[in-house]
Amino acid sequence: MGFFKEKPKTEREKVAERREEVLAQGRKFKYPMQYAKHKLIINTILVAIAAIILMVVAGWFMLYKIQDTGDMIYRVTQVIPVPVAEVAGEKVRYSDYLMIYRSNLETSEQQGGQLGTGDDADIVREGYKQAAMLAAVTYTYALKLGKEMGITVTNEEVDRAFDEHRKVGGIERSEESFLKILSDNFGMSKSEYRRMLYLNLMKVKVAQAVDKTATETATEVERLLSEKNGDFLEVAAELGERVQYEETGALIDNMNVDGGRSTKAMTLEAGQISEKFLSNNGDGYYYVKLNEKTDSQVNYASIKITFTEFDLMILKLYEDDMVKEYIELGADGVVSY
Repeated sequence: MGFFKEKPKTEREKVAERREEVLAQGRKFKYPMQYAKHKLIINTILVAIAAIILMVVAGWFMLYKIQDTGDMIYRVTQVIPVPVAEVAGEKVRYSDYLMIYRSNLETSEQQGGQLGTGDDADIVREGYKQAAMLAAVTYTYALKLGKEMGITVTNEEVDRAFDEHRKVGGIERSEESFLKILSDNFGMSKSEYRRMLYLNLMKVKVAQAVDKTATETATEVERLLSEKNGDFLEVAAELGERVQYEETGALIDNMNVDGGRSTKAMTLEAGQISEKFLSNNGDGYYYVKLNEKTDSQVNYASIKITFTEFDLMILKLYEDDMVKEYIELGADGVVSY
């Protein structure tokens, strides 16, 4: 018998005690569930990480080992800016390389039929890959120099170039019909073609800006034209290989695809000489002298000063090992600069 009699529990204490017993029983189920949930979250994260790693490895293998050029991998490179090469520290977009390669291949197959399989077809494809790599490297270096020199290409300039191409040959095509031509003959969408226009416009601007030799030659041409009473043949003979002289020798269609010379000649009067102007493809300057014209034909002589400095800069980059390609292209079909 104890000395102290246990004090009876109040109803509140009994309820609290009972509540604690119930909670204790509940914890037996709660904590295992929390552990299972926590484990499930960790496993899900691990699976997701493994899947991402697997996708990255598979993508890397398809891009840099197999060199897949199909639609799916091309779309991936348009979304994820992975590089295919590096030029003077600037990354070359894999998407630009594939865009150029696929377009050139599509054009070739439209004109000559599907390449098919076999060693000969592989050599042709390899040649197109080499050409696409060189073009992508060239455009990327132009973008790099353009950024450094403060040279820009605006959306309005791309719009104008797009409209000019749409009207090539004097035919007023609708945008819809022009886009069909792009798709059928070049395998390109509007956004892809605009990208090509942007790259080419930047290259043209940079090539023009860096070619001090062409500027000096143009000054020399203008001096000699003044001294020799506008005799293109004599000027060309004196300057030799620094310029290229051409004449139509007869009337030709005023919409002739000749770098813009026919169009320019139509704005002149007989015997008149144009000012210096940029060729349509941006590879140099032209001077044109009109001999005769009708409403739809022209006869002219021309002097061309070709841009060379930028091409020489690209060649030197290769010689100095400043171009690093991330894919291994075969020796067959190599396109040299």
